[in-house]
Amino acid sequence: MRAPAVWALVLTSAAGFMAALDNLVVTTALPAIREELGGGLEELEWTVNAYTLAFAVLLMFGAALGDRFGRRRLFMSGLAVFTGASAAAALSPGIDELIAARAVQGVGAAVMMPLTLTLLTAAVPAARRGTALGIFGAVSGLAVASGPLIGGTLTEHASWQWIFWLNVPVGLALIPLARLKLAESTAPNSRLDVPGTLLVSGGLFGIVYGLVNADSHGWTSAPVLTALIAGTALVGAFVHHGFRHPNPMLPMRLFRRRGFLGINAASLLMYLGMFGSIFLLSQFLQGVAGYSPTEAGVRMLPWTAMPMFVAPVAGILSDRIGGRPVVAAGLALQALGLGWFALVLSADVSYAAQLPALILSGIGMALYFAPASNVLMSTVSPADQGRASGANNALREVGGALGVAVLASVFSARGGYGSPQAFTDGTVPALWIGAAAVAVAAAFALLVPGKGKTSPATPAPAAPAPAPAPAAPAAPGRAAPRTAGVRVR
Repeated sequence: MRAPAVWALVLTSAAGFMAALDNLVVTTALPAIREELGGGLEELEWTVNAYTLAFAVLLMFGAALGDRFGRRRLFMSGLAVFTGASAAAALSPGIDELIAARAVQGVGAAVMMPLTLTLLTAAVPAARRGTALGIFGAVSGLAVASGPLIGGTLTEHASWQWIFWLNVPVGLALIPLARLKLAESTAPNSRLDVPGTLLVSGGLFGIVYGLVNADSHGWTSAPVLTALIAGTALVGAFVHHGFRHPNPMLPMRLFRRRGFLGINAASLLMYLGMFGSIFLLSQFLQGVAGYSPTEAGVRMLPWTAMPMFVAPVAGILSDRIGGRPVVAAGLALQALGLGWFALVLSADVSYAAQLPALILSGIGMALYFAPASNVLMSTVSPADQGRASGANNALREVGGALGVAVLASVFSARGGYGSPQAFTDGTVPALWIGAAAVAVAAAFALLVPGKGKTSPATPAPAAPAPAPAPAAPAAPGRAAPRTAGVRVR
């Protein structure tokens, strides 16, 4: 790859690593945060979900902002907000302030993250795009998987605040490098969909709020029922809006493509099962098995380190045989790993009994992460790639927020923090639900067209103005002035 493409891969991967890391880096630190700042299960859930929810509901809006005002400019702005909010989280004096700072972190990540794939895709030649996106996916997957290890090590040997301080020097270094090394681009005639943003934000917040508070208030209580019903209604209105609005933030026509529907449904369910399970397992290793934060992270290495070895091979393999079998196999192995955990988990379970589940989950995660981004981009036209990236990232984060809320709700109904046995009693049924969600994700992955086939596309509504005449081919060694509806300056 040429130098601009290499720089784009390095910078977007580093930014993506930070954003993905903060999804789960806090999980191993939850016992220390609970001890120092106080709070019960609901507050611990919001420490995770304030980030994932803000991240999820604003991702598509962040992609639209980049299309409208400049992708590099908004990428840098998102980095600045994320970095500042990380410092605020580290300085938080109480649990409420920490939750608020985590929400602002999510806003910054929502602006930054969807533009990483768009900037990378535009910078890398099509012949190398599969490998580049495979590396990007592997780095993001490694960040998610290594979050508990990094969080545990920093929590034990420094303090839990350092899981947030870590972002500050990295963010400050990336901002000027992005200004110097990334090309600016916009999407012509892009428009912001404010009504769509309000509908999906309110709807997802209502659903997650209802799930998080269901155990303490009761499923039939007025606040919980109101939140769930109103949230579902607003999400339904958002779907209707996506079909009817002339320029929605998420065109629902994209879901008429079998491949786009399959990979997005698989992503949502994968994150639901994985995030919710790691939220509980990272606490199980400390609260029940008795390991320190660092020891817990080290014992997760068969899971967390596996993407480093498997993901690069998976990216190359997906270029040769297609992404569908690789993604589907990865999800099946991840489901098998979570099911193994549920079978062997007990208050006195040995580490050796957990080891096969850790290895299977690590291999499965790597096989999914490496080709997933390339599979997604292959299901849409270049003009829709910005929105497709935002939609996929949003659905992943929605899955993560729902996973923590749903599995924690099951945990509360069947167990609790009262004793090691109570914690185990709550964790086991939650893990079975996580495994089932990922197994369904594997079935959805089979909807993705195989190698050499294209997803049946639904054409976009015709523009009122006639299409311009085809441009002459660019001279060798010179870039064409426009590509795929993207203006580059």
